[in-house]
Order: sequence, then structure tokens, then C-alpha cells
Amino acid sequence: MSHDYIPVRDADFNIWFKNLTQYVNAKTTGQNPEWTHIPASEVTLLADTYAAWYTVYVVTLKPHTPAETLAKDEAREAAEKDVIRPFVGQWLMWKQVSDKEREEVGVHNKKPRRPAIPAPTTVPELEPRAGVPRQIVVDYRDKGSAHRGKPADVHGLELRWVKAPPGFVPKNIEKDLIESAFDTKSPLILTFEEGDRGARIYMAGRWEIEREGVKGKFGDIVSAIVP
Repeated sequence: MSHDYIPVRDADFNIWFKNLTQYVNAKTTGQNPEWTHIPASEVTLLADTYAAWYTVYVVTLKPHTPAETLAKDEAREAAEKDVIRPFVGQWLMWKQVSDKEREEVGVHNKKPRRPAIPAPTTVPELEPRAGVPRQIVVDYRDKGSAHRGKPADVHGLELRWVKAPPGFVPKNIEKDLIESAFDTKSPLILTFEEGDRGARIYMAGRWEIEREGVKGKFGDIVSAIVP
């Protein structure tokens, strides 16, 4: 069984379930109930389910048979799956129930949605240079920045590149730069085969935010010769 806000041990579960039932009953009955959004039939179902659970649970507090243990386990599983979780999800997550009340009744408050992170508004500036033979070292920085590296609010650099045949000049980054690489700390190093020496490599980059995979716009296409 999956637990989370529901206690694991049967003894703790019994206390928690009893509190849930009594709390809901107190909030939904009387002349001026605080919670009016929960149908009386749902409150009754919750109370009846607790009573059914307790009837088989209390038997296991003294010497008992395997069949009585099984009956207790099945009653708990049915209570959680068929009544408790649907009840909590449908009736205790309404705005009429405060965070404080949810804490008192022992269920999780809804986690606030994380604000969406907008796409990066700046673009990388690439500075490729020759490294050791068969390597191009690509330094990068936020365009216009005096310091190398990525901006503080992005995860890294997506580099798109292609080894161009003679006379080929790429015009569409997404279509023409068919290879890709990713880097989180400048510089990025591209390594080539011996037969690639002298080839021209075109490249462009864009910033990427890790959490949503949000990407910014590509910067300018630049090129370098494989040393």
C-alpha cells in the first residue's frame, strides 16, 4: 500500500482515522456547520467505514487467527483506497477548508505550484578557437558580457553544429546544424577524427533552463577550422 499522509502502523492509522472521522463530523453537523460543501451521505460513509475498520482491528489487539489478521488488512486497504483517499481528494482540498484545518485533520496541504520560469531572453556569444590537434575549443558568454560562462539563471548551453562540405553555408540553424552538444561550464570542447582536420565547422548556441527544458533563441552562427 502507498502511505504518505496516512500513518503506516495500524495503531497510528486507527488514531488518525478516528480523528479524521470525528473532525469531519464536528465541522459538518450542528445548527451552523462550518463546512457545508460535504454531503451528509459522504460524512456517514466515512463514519461507517471507520466503524467497520475498528470492528476487525480491535480483534487483532488480543491473540487472534491469521484469518482475523487478513480481515483487518483487507478492511484497511478498502478503507484507504475506496473511501479515505477519494474523500480527502474530493472534499478536503476545497477552499472552504483552510491549511490549518488540513493540518489539524492530518492530511497534506496542496503544494503551491512552482512559478513557470520564462525562456532566457539573452543569447550566447561563441568564441571558437583551435585546441590540440583535432579539437575545437568553444568559449562562450552571455552576449555583451565581459565574463565567460553562462548566465546565473540557466542550466547550460545547447550547441548546434555541422561539418560543412565545400561551398556549404548554413542558413537555417534548426535545419542545417544537425549535430548537437550540451555544456554547463565554459569552454565546450568538440573532438574530431583525423580525417576531419581542415574541415570548417559552423555552430550556434542557445541557453537552456534545466527544470522545464525551456530554451532561448539561438545566437549568431560562427565557424572554425578543425586543427
